[in-house]
Amino acid sequence: MNPENSHPNRFQIWWLAIRPRTLPAAAAGVVAGCALTLHEQVFRPLPALAALAVALLLQIGSNLANDVFDYERGADSARSHGPLRVTQSGLLRPAQVKAGMICVFVLAGLIGLYLAFVAGWIVLLIGLAAILSAIAYTGGPFPLGYYGLGDLFVFLFFGLACVAGTYFVQAGRVSPAAWAMSLPVGLIVVGILVVNNLRDLATDEQAGKHTLAVLLGDRFAKGEYLACLLVAFLCLPVFCALGMLPWTALLAWLALPLAVRLTRIVFTQTGRALNAALGGTGQLAFAFSLLFLIGMLLAR
Repeated sequence: MNPENSHPNRFQIWWLAIRPRTLPAAAAGVVAGCALTLHEQVFRPLPALAALAVALLLQIGSNLANDVFDYERGADSARSHGPLRVTQSGLLRPAQVKAGMICVFVLAGLIGLYLAFVAGWIVLLIGLAAILSAIAYTGGPFPLGYYGLGDLFVFLFFGLACVAGTYFVQAGRVSPAAWAMSLPVGLIVVGILVVNNLRDLATDEQAGKHTLAVLLGDRFAKGEYLACLLVAFLCLPVFCALGMLPWTALLAWLALPLAVRLTRIVFTQTGRALNAALGGTGQLAFAFSLLFLIGMLLAR
C-alpha cells in the first residue's frame, strides 16, 4: 500500500508513525550485549527481554518525538526526501503524536522500574536520561539535533548505554568486552543518522537545523560515514588480539559486503535515493550484532 495515494486505517497510520524499519538498529545493541552475557554464562532471559523492550520503546518514542517536533520547527515539509511523516502529512494531529509519544515513554519507564529492581537505581537514571535525550533531540529549548550534537548522543545511548546497559542488567557489572563492543555497534548506528542528515542537508539548512552535515558539508558527512563503518569493523580484530573477545567474533565480518554496498550508495547518490542506505545501515547494525552473537555461541 502507498499511503500517499490511499486512505490508511488507524493501525496503518500509527505503524507509519513508529517507523518500524528503524527498530532493528535499536535492537542491535541489546543483541550484542546478550551475545557477551551468553558467552560469559551470565545471561538472564527476563532482564534481557526487558532491556530489548525498553530499547525498542525508546526508539519508537524518539521517532514520534522527531515526527512532531521537526514538523513544528519547519524541518519537515513537502520537499523532504524521507519517508512519509504522519504529522506533516496531516494523518495525525500534533497533539495525537505527542500523546502517543508520552504513552510509549511511560511504558518504557514502567519496564525500567523492573530493571531498576533487578539491577539497581542507576538504571533509572540512565533510562530517564535516555528519555529526556530522545525528546530533546528535536524538542525543547535546546534541541540537540539542531546544534550538531545528534551524532554524539546517538553513540552514547545506542552504543554505550545499550550494549553496556544490557550487559549490566544481567550481570550486575560491565565487563571490558561490553565496553569494547559499545564502540562498533554505536558507530554503525551513528552511520544511520549520518545518512539521514546527508539526505536532508538542503532542507535542514533552510529550516535552521545545524547538523554536522549542514555545518561541515556533504564531503565531511560522507567521510564520517566511511570512518564509522571502517572503525566498527577494524576494531574487532584488535579486541580479539587483546584477548577481550574470542576470534570467532570475527564472524561479524560477514556483514562487510553489505557495508561496502551501502558506502557506495552514500558516496554516489543524493536525495531520496539515500533512503536505501538509511534502511540498509539499520539492517547492517542488526546483522553485525546477530553475526557477532553467533560467533560468541560458537566460541562456547
